[in-house]
Amino acid sequence: MYQASVPVFLQLLNGLSKNLEKTVAHATAKKIDPAAFLGARLFPDMFTLVKQVQLATDFAKGAGARLAGIDVPKYADNEASFEELQERIAKTVAFLKDLKPAQIDGSEDREISFMQGGKQVTFKGQQYLLSVAMPNFYFHATTSYALLRHNGVEVGKRDFMGNS
Repeated sequence: MYQASVPVFLQLLNGLSKNLEKTVAHATAKKIDPAAFLGARLFPDMFTLVKQVQLATDFAKGAGARLAGIDVPKYADNEASFEELQERIAKTVAFLKDLKPAQIDGSEDREISFMQGGKQVTFKGQQYLLSVAMPNFYFHATTSYALLRHNGVEVGKRDFMGNS
């Protein structure tokens, strides 16, 4: 369970962080206000880049904490700059790096309960990881990438994967 979660989150959060760096460099080179990227959406009823990054980090830290059986770190969700988004990613990475395999391995059958859409939901650990946490994490990380690419930032699959 540890290997299926924490290293994956760390790899893609690294990619997300580097993509945000590339966005700042792109905005500077093109003389574009970076705030234009922060508020970018793929469609008017979708979340902004800021919210996509917040949600990606939320699903990563939430999964790590819940699978480890510890409290989920709370963040204020008040980021308004690339620097603040980078700090949020760094906090999430530091939290995940502090988790040990022994805390998470064996959590396949652990009951995971939390509030979702105003109601309490409960899953077994493996079902939660594979059907809730990972798909949501990938969705928000991918949407963050798509927002940047759609707005002209030169990022590709390797950038998304965190291997560059």
